[in-house]
Amino acid sequence: MTVRELILRYSAFAAFATLINLGTQRLVLMFGTNGLWYAAAVAAGTLTGLVVKYILDKRWIFGDLQTGFKAHSQKFTLYTIMGIFTTAIFWTSETLFWLAWKTELMRETGAIIGLAIGYFVKYQLDRRFVFTSARLAPNGEDA
Repeated sequence: MTVRELILRYSAFAAFATLINLGTQRLVLMFGTNGLWYAAAVAAGTLTGLVVKYILDKRWIFGDLQTGFKAHSQKFTLYTIMGIFTTAIFWTSETLFWLAWKTELMRETGAIIGLAIGYFVKYQLDRRFVFTSARLAPNGEDA
């Protein structure tokens, strides 16, 4: 896969996971919008986005074809740990936008900005620490 293909594929998966995340949040927020419902919405959205993104990244970004509970549990655990810092970026951005404007549009704008920054950082961490066999050669081809 070339660098361009990687960027396009990773961006498409990030956008899809973002839609899953925000869609889940909207579903939860239909039940209420106080602080507790907001926290539940953010947590539920993060979890669904995380699972979808892991499944897509594992196979289609990093070419990891390992199967089985042990392989998945170890990698998903590392993937999740790498996501803690990037999730903090996302949650902070989304929450600051919510607190500043108190509108759904601005909350989601903050979420999209935070997710975009977080996904960029997450790719770097995942490549280095989670999917260690995946390496992109200088000419853009898989190593």
